[in-house]
Amino acid sequence: MDRSKQDENKVGYDSEPQDEAPDGAAATGLRARKLLSEAQEREVRELRSSRYETRRTTVEALEEVLFEPIPVLDHGFVRVVDYMGDDAAITQAARVSYGRGTKKLREDSGLIRYLLRHRHTTPFEMCEIKFHIKLPIFVARQWIRHRTANVNEYSARYSVLDREFYIPAPEHLAAQSASNRQGRGDVLEGEEAAEVLETLKQGAARAYGEYERMLNQDEEGNPQDPERQGLARELARISLPINVYTQWYWKVDLHNLMHFLSLRADPHAQYEIRAYAEVMVDILKRWVPITHQAFEDYVAGATGLSAPAMALIKRMLAGETVEQETSGLSAREWRELMEQLDRQ
Repeated sequence: MDRSKQDENKVGYDSEPQDEAPDGAAATGLRARKLLSEAQEREVRELRSSRYETRRTTVEALEEVLFEPIPVLDHGFVRVVDYMGDDAAITQAARVSYGRGTKKLREDSGLIRYLLRHRHTTPFEMCEIKFHIKLPIFVARQWIRHRTANVNEYSARYSVLDREFYIPAPEHLAAQSASNRQGRGDVLEGEEAAEVLETLKQGAARAYGEYERMLNQDEEGNPQDPERQGLARELARISLPINVYTQWYWKVDLHNLMHFLSLRADPHAQYEIRAYAEVMVDILKRWVPITHQAFEDYVAGATGLSAPAMALIKRMLAGETVEQETSGLSAREWRELMEQLDRQ
């Protein structure tokens, strides 16, 4: 299937304005470019057209994008499908009180910042959020290492995976880092970059063609050859590469979401999972803005110091000239500390 035909069967967003964009798309400045299936698109329309009377807390800024897919990478997305609690729920849990009481917003902000600063995490576990995420399998394998969430993934034993593969944009094709065994170095250019992209595209197309032939069915699900049975889905899927897209529901409490984001939205994280985390940081800001600001101040924008590093800084503040050899730190610890101090 060529790319133009492939894109006709998906629903999502791009950055161009569109008058008929849905409420959530208008709120994010995005419009449809087909990332969801037609069935999923109908579900989103039905959910967004429904209204329910409730006494529970809702957050207007998050309601604006509820159910709407926000695009990530070339075919992926993140969308919020449900949530529980808000900033006030955190302070209510911390005070073990009934209702919101008479505390002022400033006092709530101060308490949330105190809780996060001093790592009192339980009140943040009172809030939960559920995402529907479409992501390449190799990203999902990194993601699943965060074992503090509830996950339900699309079953390739039950259904046929779509012909969708992650192909990096040219600016994200890079050589192996010379100093980091799990990182990237300089961006590939010219013929080498073109050859890598073509190899990835051809490999994905070939793998999916073999997948269809083993299943013995075409894109509409009809048998390619009525004389053949076709291989079971649970076996045919093993021929697919790990850049094929999967989908899952991922439900997590606020404390563990922030832990995930602290690691995966970090500049040192692999670009592909970081792209998802950065979208989720924006969702965090919509959902719990006070907590988000505390997260930016005390987690994402902060740094930790070891006891030897703290002792070294005290020596430097006292006017002592310290080199790595006399610092008491290893060469790597010294380099990391100097990088931290330079960032500040």
